[in-house]
Amino acid sequence: MELDRKLEILADAAKYDASCASSGAAKKDSRGSSGVGSTGGAGICHSYTPDGRCVSLLKVLLTNVCLYDCHYCINRRSSNVNRARFTPEEVVKLTLDFYKRNYIEGLFLSSGIVRSADYTMEMVIEVARQLREVHHFRGYIHLKTIPEASPELIEKAGRYADRISINIELPTQSSLDTLAPEKNLKRTQHAMGGIRQRIDESLAAKKEARQIKATPRAKPPAFATGQSTQMLVGADASDDAIVLGRADELYRDYRLRRVYYSGFSPIPEPSVLLPIKPPPLVREHRLYQADWLLRFYGFNVKELLPVENPHLDLEIDPKLAWALRNRHLFPVDINRAPQELLWRIPGLGVTNVARILAARRYARLSLVDLQRMRVGLKKVLPFIIAADHAPKIALLESDQLRSHFLPAPKQLELNFAHPATTLADALMARSGEL
Repeated sequence: MELDRKLEILADAAKYDASCASSGAAKKDSRGSSGVGSTGGAGICHSYTPDGRCVSLLKVLLTNVCLYDCHYCINRRSSNVNRARFTPEEVVKLTLDFYKRNYIEGLFLSSGIVRSADYTMEMVIEVARQLREVHHFRGYIHLKTIPEASPELIEKAGRYADRISINIELPTQSSLDTLAPEKNLKRTQHAMGGIRQRIDESLAAKKEARQIKATPRAKPPAFATGQSTQMLVGADASDDAIVLGRADELYRDYRLRRVYYSGFSPIPEPSVLLPIKPPPLVREHRLYQADWLLRFYGFNVKELLPVENPHLDLEIDPKLAWALRNRHLFPVDINRAPQELLWRIPGLGVTNVARILAARRYARLSLVDLQRMRVGLKKVLPFIIAADHAPKIALLESDQLRSHFLPAPKQLELNFAHPATTLADALMARSGEL
C-alpha cells in the first residue's frame, strides 16, 4: 500500500482521540498546481498548551488493526473498515518531512493492539527512539501508552516522550465489562500510578540537579512531564456526576494534567448495546466547563452536581447553575470579598479576580472599573455589589432570574424551498425533533 494511502486511513482513524483537539479552522484547498501549503487530510491537528499557545501535531495511528473488540470503537476487531499499518521507519519519515516543511511542531502517536500489548508498545517506542536518538528530533512527542503493556515498556516510552497518556475510556468497570470486556479499570489505574511515581521521581531529580551549580541546566528531562487520559461520554448510562467524580479522582490520585471528554459518535454497523443517537454536543462542552471549575476555581463535584440532580444543565454554564442554587451567598461585595468567593461569581474568571484584588488595594471599584477590566457586566450584575451598584434583591430572588441568562427563543420556520428529502427526515419533522 502506498504511503499516502496509509496516511489517509490512519490519520482518519486517529480523529476520535480527543487528547489532541483540532482548532476547527477551515482547511484551504490547494489541489492542482496553483496552490501550495495545504495540510488538509494529512493528519495535522492543532493542540493548545496551558498558556494558550497553539501547536500543530502530526496525529496518526501506527495501525488501526486491533485485537480488541470494544463496541464503541470504529477500529474494533469486528469492524468492516479499511486497515493499514505503518512501519516505525515510515512514521519517522513522515514526521521529519512534515517538520522540515514547518507543517508541524511534533508527533501524536497512538495505535491499535496488534499481536500483543507489549509488541505494539515496542513498535510505538521504536518510532520515538529513532526520532530522538537517530535523528536528534527535539520537537514535541505525545505517545499513547497501553495499560496492558509491561511497566518497563511504559517507563521506556516516558523517557522519549514529552507527554504520555492512557485512555480510561469509560468511568466505571461495569460499563467496561459491557462495552469493552478486554479492558480493566484497576489495571489502567495501576499503570497511571506507575507513571505518576516516575514523573515525581524525575521532577525531584531535576530539582536536586538545579541546586548543584556544576550540573548543566539544559539537560533534557529524564521522563515525560505529565500524563493525560480520555473518557467517552454518552456511550453508556453514566451520568455527569459519575463522569466528573471519576475525573476528580484521577486528578487527585494521579495528578493528571488533563482529562479529555469525547462525546460518543455513532459508528457504522453499531452494536445493539450502543445508543442510537450521540449525546448533545453541548454536554461535552459543559463537562469541560465543570472540569475547569474543579481544577482552578475550588469547586467540588457535589457542589456542581447535587445528589438530586446528577446532570449538568445544558442551557446555562455550571458556575451560573451553582450560583442560582445558592442565592443566599449573594450579592458579593467585590471590594471586600476574599478571592475564593470572588472566583464563584458568575462571569468572573481567575484573571479578572486577580485584577480586582490588585486594583481594590488603591480604590473602591465601580462598574466602570470592571468594564475596563473587560468583565461582562450582564452576567455579574445580579450577583455583585460595587461602589456604585447594588443589585435589585427582588431580581436576585425572582424565579425569572434564570431566564434572564437564556438566549432569546427562535421561531422555527417551515422550509418549503427545501423540504425533507428522506423518510428519516420526514419522520423527525413529524415528531418535532428537527
